[in-house]
Amino acid sequence: MAEIGVRELKQHISEIMRRVREKKESFDITYRGRVVAWLVPVEAPEKKEDWRTVWAEMDETAAEIAKRLPPGVSAANLVSEQRR
Repeated sequence: MAEIGVRELKQHISEIMRRVREKKESFDITYRGRVVAWLVPVEAPEKKEDWRTVWAEMDETAAEIAKRLPPGVSAANLVSEQRR
C-alpha cells in the first residue's frame, strides 16, 4: 500500500482517484507522518440480497439464541450485564 500525505493528496486527487478506481490501488493517507486514513477501492457486491431474506436469517439466529437461554432471561439483559 502506497503512502501519501494529505497535501499531496489534495494536489493530485483526480489522479489518485483514477488509480484507485482503475488500477485498484490502495493508499495510506498520512498527516504529519502518521497514517490517519486508508483510501481503498470498493468492489460492488456480486448480487444484492433481498432484505426479506436477511431479516428471515436474523429471525432464525434470534430463535437459536433464545433456545439456549434460561427461561425468563433475555439476550438484551445478558448483553447489558456484560457491558458493565
